[in-house]
Amino acid sequence: MALALQLGRRGQGRTWPNPAVGCVIVKDGVIVGRGWTQPGGRPHAEPVALAQAGQAARGATAYVTLEPCSHHGQTPPCAQALIGAGVARVVVAVGDSDARVSGRGFAMLQDAGIEVTIGVLAEEAARDLQGFFLKTEQGRPFLTLKLASSLDGRIATASGESQWITGPEARRMVHAMRARHDGVLVGGGTARADDPSLTVRGLGTIQQPVRIVASRRLDLPLSGNLARTAHEVPVWIAHGHDADPLLVDSWAGLGATLLPCDVEQGQLSVRSLLQALGAQGMTRVFCEGGGALAASLLSADLVDELITFEAGLAIGAEGTPSLAAMGLARLAAAPRLRLVSHQQVGADLMAVWRR
Repeated sequence: MALALQLGRRGQGRTWPNPAVGCVIVKDGVIVGRGWTQPGGRPHAEPVALAQAGQAARGATAYVTLEPCSHHGQTPPCAQALIGAGVARVVVAVGDSDARVSGRGFAMLQDAGIEVTIGVLAEEAARDLQGFFLKTEQGRPFLTLKLASSLDGRIATASGESQWITGPEARRMVHAMRARHDGVLVGGGTARADDPSLTVRGLGTIQQPVRIVASRRLDLPLSGNLARTAHEVPVWIAHGHDADPLLVDSWAGLGATLLPCDVEQGQLSVRSLLQALGAQGMTRVFCEGGGALAASLLSADLVDELITFEAGLAIGAEGTPSLAAMGLARLAAAPRLRLVSHQQVGADLMAVWRR
């Protein structure tokens, strides 16, 4: 099952709206088939592993990270594929919360006389698949927030200089993180100030994540990197319902997808934003700021994982803080997360925090 989980992670950022599942088939103590959900979500992990196993699947044990699907969608049910291949036992990490599947995959297998074991490495699988579960149950994707700052929590000098606070090793790791998410999200202020490309670079030819910008007024440069490349790598822009229709038409003409969202207290609603991304099928989103968007997400308790990179330099109070004002009067009201891990990356310190 640990191997199946590793295989499933290979699909993260590439399989949405489907979950990134892994499958390992074992016969007489020997692995005869391995598979993971392919780009675009099809084929699923089980048919890939069964195809590799061939006739050796008969009487074998299949280890799958998520309950095999039981419904006819764009592919036949994976539970039926396992039955047809003649496997004797199926070991599953976690059940599927999708109402079309939940429990039905297990029932199909058991009705066919296949032994089913549930709950092996369930905690690890639930963490890997949390984005799919959040989309299914709450209508929003899993959100990772990344903050890279100086020792004193600054992301730029008073003049706006920010390249580069962290070192090349940290920046390369961030590209790898982007690749494991369905979309990369920034606020409109960051898009205007940095003119980012938000693509994954230096890791070979891979499926690029969707570039997402949250901009209430849609006042983004129509000649910037995102606008110039919108037909090459998808650009989605979340904006308020009151955005200028001329700007909506201009961005649509450039190839961008427009996502109208609610506005609360003069700002784009981050809850409405994540619901809009979930409605598009996204399961995992990687937010890289800026400060106003990061503060809004933390205040709304929508950050599932926080990754911080801290560089060994000090900028001072006149620099730009990594988080905008959050209006907190009491420590008890401050968002508090749990430290999961920390490590040195080049000359910088990376820490991972979760709910």
